[in-house]
Amino acid sequence: MSETLHLKVSGPVATVTLTRPQLHNAFDAELTGNLTQAFQKLGVAEAVRVVVIEAEGPSFSAGIDIGWLRQTNDQDPAESLRDSMQLAMLFDAIDRCPKPVVAIVQGAALGAGVGLVAAADIAIAADEATFSLSEVRLGLLPSVIAPLLTAAMGSRALRRYMLSGERFDSREALRLGLLHGVVAADKLATARDHVIEACLKGSPKAQASAKELLRVVEDSPAGPDLMRYTASHFSDLRASPEGREGLAAIAEKRRPAWGE
Repeated sequence: MSETLHLKVSGPVATVTLTRPQLHNAFDAELTGNLTQAFQKLGVAEAVRVVVIEAEGPSFSAGIDIGWLRQTNDQDPAESLRDSMQLAMLFDAIDRCPKPVVAIVQGAALGAGVGLVAAADIAIAADEATFSLSEVRLGLLPSVIAPLLTAAMGSRALRRYMLSGERFDSREALRLGLLHGVVAADKLATARDHVIEACLKGSPKAQASAKELLRVVEDSPAGPDLMRYTASHFSDLRASPEGREGLAAIAEKRRPAWGE
């Protein structure tokens, strides 16, 4: 797709690979724009069932390119806000992608790189991977990805690592909920394939609906309105073509159409 990003679609699986290894896959304007466009297109590509985020080189992502930040340091407020909104749109595009998004993490994930992990639905890392939200040491904060980080790690853990800028390892990231699995580096591909295989067994419409459901549940107080929403949601899915197909497949002891 560009010198910063490679997109490969193989059957139902799309793999988005960050390709700036010489700069530890740090985000600049080009990578941000290309990654946003890739997820916007993949979100509406009916043939794509699962999206994988990977990276070339020793690091997953060093976050925002400091050189790019310094080059744009003299922007007027409107231009600065525009660039920040472009970053926000990137993470929103990943978070709202209706397909399962799987992050496969090797090496270091820093700042916005941690945001990529948090935006993914499933995140698996090598045991040697490290993480850091070190922006505070530069007089900055990971403001754009704070909602995703809070959802993934919880505000209590986020207070520590956002305020201290400490690095933490993959086991700590797993304990906090940022990761779903940790494996040896030479087992990452196997773990990735296992997750892909599991996701492909799910109904595409139900998976897209699951992400919408969770977003509403997270943003809604418990009570009659939420009860009505969840009851209606389940009723609609049960009556949908894929819901009917799934129930028929169980009764007939066969695979549903999407799993063939």
